[in-house]
Amino acid sequence: MDADFVDFVRRRGDHHLRTAVLLTGDWHAAEDLVQSSLGKLYQVWHRLDTGNEPDAYLRRILVNTHRSWWRARWRREIPRAELPNLPSSGDLSESRAVAEDVRNALAKLPARQRTALVLRFFVDLPELEVAKLMGCSVGSVKSHTHRGLQAMRRLISPDIVVNRTEDEGSAVR
Repeated sequence: MDADFVDFVRRRGDHHLRTAVLLTGDWHAAEDLVQSSLGKLYQVWHRLDTGNEPDAYLRRILVNTHRSWWRARWRREIPRAELPNLPSSGDLSESRAVAEDVRNALAKLPARQRTALVLRFFVDLPELEVAKLMGCSVGSVKSHTHRGLQAMRRLISPDIVVNRTEDEGSAVR
């Protein structure tokens, strides 16, 4: 490993971690962001003029990487023919609880099922691309996805999937 790079990380790593915490609002996500960004910086380190501090370059990488992660979250949207009922401000805690339940259920899945679901539905990759990334056949991706979805349905309470409106007495699935 390049001694100049190691020295830079030791001297400026905490500063960039604090920046990442402010960008993400979450300590763990910030650590992931800095780690990923430092990996990208190291790949081009030999081309940089090390006489100048590469802080600006790393900051740009942090922002761009965070932006790409932020955009990836919006890819999870599912187009619908009708607009869903928008939650009132009191319902936000409930939607956060649902998101937490989904993350917990994903964490309980076997690694191959979890990987297939994340790549298919959160990263929105086609089955062929997922198969290449996972090093398996498209049929295996389909199997892992199917089994993963079945397990998610068992792990997540049916109450989460149903949004009841007390006034109307109806359930929307």
